Amino acid sequence: RVVRVLERLKEEGRKPEQIRIDNGPEFLAGVFQHWCQINSVKLHYIQPGRPMQNGYIERFNGSCRKELLDMYVFESLQEVEHLAWEWIQNYNYKRPHKALEFKTPMDKKKEYFVT
Repeated sequence: RVVRVLERLKEEGRKPEQIRIDNGPEFLAGVFQHWCQINSVKLHYIQPGRPMQNGYIERFNGSCRKELLDMYVFESLQEVEHLAWEWIQNYNYKRPHKALEFKTPMDKKKEYFVT
Protein backbone atom coordinates (compact mmCIF):
# COMPACT_ATOMS: atom_id res chain seq x y z
CA ARG A 1 0.00 0.00 0.00
CA VAL A 2 2.77 2.44 0.86
CA VAL A 3 4.49 1.82 -2.47
CA ARG A 4 1.16 2.28 -4.27
CA VAL A 5 0.72 5.72 -2.69
CA LEU A 6 4.30 6.65 -3.50
CA GLU A 7 3.79 5.58 -7.13
CA ARG A 8 0.73 7.82 -7.34
CA LEU A 9 2.70 10.75 -5.90
CA LYS A 10 5.48 10.10 -8.38
CA GLU A 11 2.98 10.11 -11.28
CA GLU A 12 1.65 13.46 -10.00
CA GLY A 13 5.20 14.85 -9.92
CA ARG A 14 5.25 14.95 -6.11
CA LYS A 15 7.75 12.21 -5.28
CA PRO A 16 9.49 12.99 -1.97
CA GLU A 17 13.25 13.44 -1.83
CA GLN A 18 13.36 11.84 1.59
CA ILE A 19 11.04 10.15 4.06
CA ARG A 20 11.36 10.18 7.86
CA ILE A 21 9.77 7.06 9.26
CA ASP A 22 9.49 4.85 12.28
CA ASN A 23 10.53 1.21 12.36
CA GLY A 24 7.10 -0.26 11.59
CA PRO A 25 6.91 -3.37 9.41
CA GLU A 26 5.43 -1.45 6.47
CA PHE A 27 8.61 0.65 6.32
CA LEU A 28 11.05 -2.21 6.89
CA ALA A 29 9.60 -4.25 4.02
CA GLY A 30 11.97 -5.03 1.20
CA VAL A 31 9.48 -3.87 -1.45
CA PHE A 32 9.29 -0.40 0.11
CA GLN A 33 13.03 -0.12 0.59
CA HIS A 34 13.66 -1.30 -2.98
CA TRP A 35 11.18 1.25 -4.37
CA CYS A 36 12.94 4.03 -2.47
CA GLN A 37 16.34 2.88 -3.68
CA ILE A 38 15.42 2.74 -7.38
CA ASN A 39 13.58 6.09 -7.12
CA SER A 40 16.39 7.87 -5.22
CA VAL A 41 14.32 8.53 -2.11
CA LYS A 42 16.43 8.75 1.05
CA LEU A 43 15.12 6.99 4.15
CA HIS A 44 15.66 8.45 7.60
CA TYR A 45 14.56 6.05 10.32
CA ILE A 46 13.87 7.45 13.77
CA GLN A 47 15.59 5.76 16.68
CA PRO A 48 13.50 2.99 18.25
CA GLY A 49 11.68 4.30 21.30
CA ARG A 50 12.12 7.95 20.23
CA PRO A 51 8.73 8.97 18.77
CA MET A 52 9.54 12.65 19.34
CA GLN A 53 11.87 12.40 16.34
CA ASN A 54 8.75 12.07 14.19
CA GLY A 55 6.60 14.56 16.08
CA TYR A 56 4.12 15.51 13.38
CA ILE A 57 2.88 12.00 12.74
CA GLU A 58 2.96 11.14 16.43
CA ARG A 59 0.78 14.20 17.09
CA PHE A 60 -1.63 13.15 14.34
CA ASN A 61 -1.79 9.58 15.66
CA GLY A 62 -2.38 10.81 19.21
CA SER A 63 -5.14 13.19 18.11
CA CYS A 64 -6.83 10.49 16.04
CA ARG A 65 -6.66 8.03 18.91
CA LYS A 66 -7.95 10.50 21.52
CA GLU A 67 -10.61 12.23 19.42
CA LEU A 68 -11.90 9.31 17.38
CA LEU A 69 -10.80 5.81 18.33
CA ASP A 70 -11.12 6.21 22.11
CA MET A 71 -14.45 8.06 21.85
CA TYR A 72 -16.60 5.33 20.31
CA VAL A 73 -17.53 1.70 20.58
CA PHE A 74 -17.87 0.87 16.92
CA GLU A 75 -20.65 -1.44 15.79
CA SER A 76 -19.39 -2.07 12.26
CA LEU A 77 -16.53 -1.45 9.88
CA GLN A 78 -18.79 0.92 7.94
CA GLU A 79 -19.29 3.01 11.06
CA VAL A 80 -15.52 3.20 11.58
CA GLU A 81 -15.00 4.24 7.94
CA HIS A 82 -17.74 6.90 8.11
CA LEU A 83 -16.58 8.44 11.38
CA ALA A 84 -12.92 8.31 10.31
CA TRP A 85 -13.80 10.08 7.03
CA GLU A 86 -15.67 12.81 8.97
CA TRP A 87 -12.80 13.21 11.43
CA ILE A 88 -10.22 13.50 8.64
CA GLN A 89 -12.35 16.07 6.79
CA ASN A 90 -12.55 18.18 9.95
CA TYR A 91 -8.84 17.70 10.71
CA ASN A 92 -7.70 18.70 7.21
CA TYR A 93 -10.26 21.29 6.11
CA LYS A 94 -11.82 22.97 9.15
CA ARG A 95 -9.49 22.81 12.12
CA PRO A 96 -6.61 25.27 12.40
CA HIS A 97 -3.30 23.86 13.62
CA LYS A 98 -0.87 25.79 15.76
CA ALA A 99 2.13 24.21 14.00
CA LEU A 100 0.74 25.51 10.67
CA GLU A 101 0.42 29.12 11.83
CA PHE A 102 -3.21 28.48 12.80
CA LYS A 103 -4.15 27.39 9.27
CA THR A 104 -5.77 24.16 8.23
CA PRO A 105 -3.55 21.57 6.52
CA MET A 106 -5.37 22.16 3.23
CA ASP A 107 -4.96 25.94 3.46
CA LYS A 108 -1.25 25.44 4.16
CA LYS A 109 -0.98 23.02 1.23
CA LYS A 110 -2.58 25.56 -1.12
CA GLU A 111 -0.19 28.22 0.15
CA TYR A 112 2.78 25.90 -0.37
CA PHE A 113 1.88 24.98 -3.95
CA VAL A 114 0.88 28.51 -4.98
CA THR A 115 4.09 30.23 -3.91
